[in-house]
Amino acid sequence: MDTSTDVLQLIEESYKTFSKGQRYIANYICSNYDKAVDMTAARLGKIVGVSESTVVRFATELGFKGYPQFQKALGELVKQRLSSVQRISLAYERLSESPDLISSVINNDIQNLKHTEEMLDREAFYKAVDLIGDARKIYVIGGRSCSTLASFLSYYLNYIFDDVRLIRSDSVTESIEEIHRIGDEDVIIAISFPRYSVKTIQTVSFAKNRKAKIIAITDGAQSPLAKYADCSIYAGSDMVSFVDSLVAPLSVVNVLLAALSMRYKDSVTDTMLSMESIWNTMNEYEHID
Repeated sequence: MDTSTDVLQLIEESYKTFSKGQRYIANYICSNYDKAVDMTAARLGKIVGVSESTVVRFATELGFKGYPQFQKALGELVKQRLSSVQRISLAYERLSESPDLISSVINNDIQNLKHTEEMLDREAFYKAVDLIGDARKIYVIGGRSCSTLASFLSYYLNYIFDDVRLIRSDSVTESIEEIHRIGDEDVIIAISFPRYSVKTIQTVSFAKNRKAKIIAITDGAQSPLAKYADCSIYAGSDMVSFVDSLVAPLSVVNVLLAALSMRYKDSVTDTMLSMESIWNTMNEYEHID
């Protein structure tokens, strides 16, 4: 089952079939899903007064492969339903309970990376590689905190391809002006994670109407980018204090660049040889008195 599935809706639909113990779990989750998201099956069972095995069976009864997948779905629910202030409050609560802040934040990123590796659709990923390789022009866009990812991606794509354009404008109108000649031979790579950028979504919508190919790098099927995308690459993200953790999305960008550099290694080699010559020349000028 997809982790973007609405857990509360599943619980509501299945509630009449639950045992007494499972109803205890259901009632607690419906009222406290923001707290339950970080609990192990044993911890959740202890709080509601049932065994760990009852909690695991509850998850499988809802259609999940096991408790870990159920927990990931709860995480998606938290991201969708809680405001930024609520999510920050929850993040601070988690950090305050941790005996080691450094380990807590790093382990959170490690979990996001593991989650991303598990959910990354290999077929969609290599379709993205094909679309980029076949494109006449490559556009890259990312709003808000994702602008750094877009800048990083476009910087290295320029070492591989001749026509890569980073959409820099903060305005929807100006962003659309930057891609007004986009067509069916072009591709736009859009990066967006909660809170989603309106500029990115509306620019992608315009590109879709112009028949351009759309590659979305986002957090799941519930993302507003997903409905426009010819292929979607999903990565786990989370909020640590007031900061969006983009470690896993950056890792996906790195993997995409690695795949493209391997496929077009002759082009990359030629570019790097040319750049080395330029850099060496510039270094000589810098040492002239």
